[in-house]
Amino acid sequence: MARNKTARTTTAGGVTTPPQGTTKAGRPVHLDDTDETGESTLEIGTPKSWAAGVPGVLHSTIPALEGMGVTRSRKTLLAMNQKHGFDCMSCAWPDPTHRKTFEFCENGAKAVTWEATPITIGSEFWTEHPVSDLLERTEYWLGMQGRLTEPVYKAAGDDYYRPVSWTEAFRILADKLNSLDSPDQAAFYTSGRTSNEAAFAYQLFVRAFGTNNLPDCSNMCHESSGWAMGQTIGIGKATIGYDDFGKADLIIVMGQNPGTNHPRMLTALEEAKDNGAQIVAVNPMPEAGLKRYKNPQRVKGVIGHGTDMADQFVQIRLGGDMALLQAVSQRVLAAEAAKPGTVLDHEFLREHTMGLEELTDHLAQLDEETVLEATGLRSAEIDELAARYLAADKVIITWAMGLTQQKKGVATIKEIINLLLLRGNIGKPGAGASPIRGHSNVQGDRTMGIWEQMPPAFLDALQREFGFDPPRDHGTDSVGTINGLRDGQIKVFMAMGGNLVAAISDTQAAEAAMHGAEMTVQVSTKLNRSHAVVGDAALILPTMGRTEIDRQATGVQFVSVEDTVCAVHPSWGQVTPVAPNLLSEVAIVSRLARAVLGEKVQVDWTGFERDYDLIREHISHVVAGCDDYNVKIREKVGFVLPNGPRDSRTFPTPTGKAMLTVNDLEHLDRPEGTLILQSLRSHDQFNTTIYGHDDRYRGIKKGRHVVFVNPNDLVEFGLVDEQLVDVHGVYHDGVERVLRGFRVVSYPTARGCAAAYYPEANVLVPLDHLAEGSNTPISKGVIVRLEPAHNTEAVLSS
Repeated sequence: MARNKTARTTTAGGVTTPPQGTTKAGRPVHLDDTDETGESTLEIGTPKSWAAGVPGVLHSTIPALEGMGVTRSRKTLLAMNQKHGFDCMSCAWPDPTHRKTFEFCENGAKAVTWEATPITIGSEFWTEHPVSDLLERTEYWLGMQGRLTEPVYKAAGDDYYRPVSWTEAFRILADKLNSLDSPDQAAFYTSGRTSNEAAFAYQLFVRAFGTNNLPDCSNMCHESSGWAMGQTIGIGKATIGYDDFGKADLIIVMGQNPGTNHPRMLTALEEAKDNGAQIVAVNPMPEAGLKRYKNPQRVKGVIGHGTDMADQFVQIRLGGDMALLQAVSQRVLAAEAAKPGTVLDHEFLREHTMGLEELTDHLAQLDEETVLEATGLRSAEIDELAARYLAADKVIITWAMGLTQQKKGVATIKEIINLLLLRGNIGKPGAGASPIRGHSNVQGDRTMGIWEQMPPAFLDALQREFGFDPPRDHGTDSVGTINGLRDGQIKVFMAMGGNLVAAISDTQAAEAAMHGAEMTVQVSTKLNRSHAVVGDAALILPTMGRTEIDRQATGVQFVSVEDTVCAVHPSWGQVTPVAPNLLSEVAIVSRLARAVLGEKVQVDWTGFERDYDLIREHISHVVAGCDDYNVKIREKVGFVLPNGPRDSRTFPTPTGKAMLTVNDLEHLDRPEGTLILQSLRSHDQFNTTIYGHDDRYRGIKKGRHVVFVNPNDLVEFGLVDEQLVDVHGVYHDGVERVLRGFRVVSYPTARGCAAAYYPEANVLVPLDHLAEGSNTPISKGVIVRLEPAHNTEAVLSS
């Protein structure tokens, strides 16, 4: 794809950039990162055909050395994901039994550099930057200001944060919470970076306060996985371990871009290829990491060709995954009908499942033309995938947000379970279901009770352990919290990490709702959009990062996290905290609980802060599978939580069996003149954190305001490559949702499909466009219309 590399301005909004080299407050930044829009010199190049290699090493180590210095870089990078080090705070990819010296990836190194930077925000910053100024700044600029080091408070009616003591901060928040008419007028959000210990203490405090309003980032990512798997196999977690990848005959990767979102997965896929496995990639866009991987820890990855990854690329139309899976299952059943007793795992199905007859009858009615229209594929492509599945004895299907953030996301994942169950691909080595969580401890937080709908058994255990009856009514999830803020039912919003206003859908509606809160509270390491979009009053409580040594009254503490395959392991900070006034998340929760609850419940909050073993002892009595927690977390550097489907082919469903399910296919309609748009990450970001303005693998440099469109669709719509367009959401609720001044990039995505970066594209997703059953925002099925930019001259001159 030929590209004109001439730099162009594509900014929407006309923000003036400050002088290069320093911020307004005098803190150093990278010279090429001072443009507050990131669009002034957008360059569009050719997409890459391979991932990692020497460039991956350079993009890992050079920023680390520049941002942290040699000593801090050595202490952090060499300890990351090691048995006596700290767990990477980005993705939840599991660690192998035998660790390499360099057990981190490019994006993990970026995450550590981002958190462990020695650059800090001083008190003068708050007098120089009112909240109204922070509102005009980009996500990237906010994060680049450095680490937060002191509590700050914005009083009602003020435009400035001011530093306050920890005692004053807890008093302000306690007074506000205790003044509410009902505990349900507050919501307590959690991000995936929170440790097991902090999460358990946090949910305990919230339930002792009297509410189940515990939204979290799971609501926006793998909630569909949890619902689908819980209803079919009884547990919403992966049914495999790390070593199963190396034992598989076939790995089907769906709706997933491991090269950017969890790069260490490429090493596991490469090892599977070495052992003879085939890989199929199912995705609307070709991704470099699933084409070819140049492992920088192998000679052939440095000076050689590397490893070719996907044996088949199934370029699915957005929303077509459910139809594809049903079509493959239909072919499996047809093969069994042609040769009875030779294809299905009848013994497994008979002993461990229910619903085969109903599924067989349902799929017999599946119409091939409907499948081809829904998927954008040819029958021969589906035949090829089915043949690969039928030839493999051990199959793993792994997926991420490309599936979960669809309207039929829950049903689509149920179809994954159907396909796996037909040939007994759950509960045996090298086979199983593998949702890949994107945030380090998002799965552990849910295990520890961070959920608005925890089952009665968990709440009963809390009551037995702590002597109070926790609330039983379900609380609000993330979308429900925004609705509650909008409607005035929720008056206080507190977040343990994260950046909800940037992460949630319908940006304008979400920000308006958050502005309507009486108080917002953020527990954070660095600034983000949620510190600018605040309620009438606002608090920021700075906390330690996972990289930092956590020294309490009884000595240095460790925390624990759970990865995406249910392995729980300790995490030890390695470097001195950037400021002496920082508190750990556990300390913040414990002190807040004392200030708010007083003697209301008999919990030793002071003991929690002094010694995290006390928290783990309580966890062992409350959380299923965590008995003898303090012993097991120290033995062999962690343990694996029990998983019935994986360990013993036992299924904790109401029937005691895995459920084959019947799911009605719904075709995602694309009206004439429109495209189906998905949001996705660039290579220089993690969730809403923007590390830089490049997307190296997709050929985008120094900008994010782009929309990827198939070249044939551009011709159909009368547009040309690199033209400026406005991206309009197509809805019928009377609300205009539009991205203005975005550069069209001709890209080999599936016909009728488009893509734009998250979180910028969130504005296009209505708040009530939700996956059926899970309430996850539908970010992979947005109907849009492209029009030439409304005011090209203004955009080009900004």
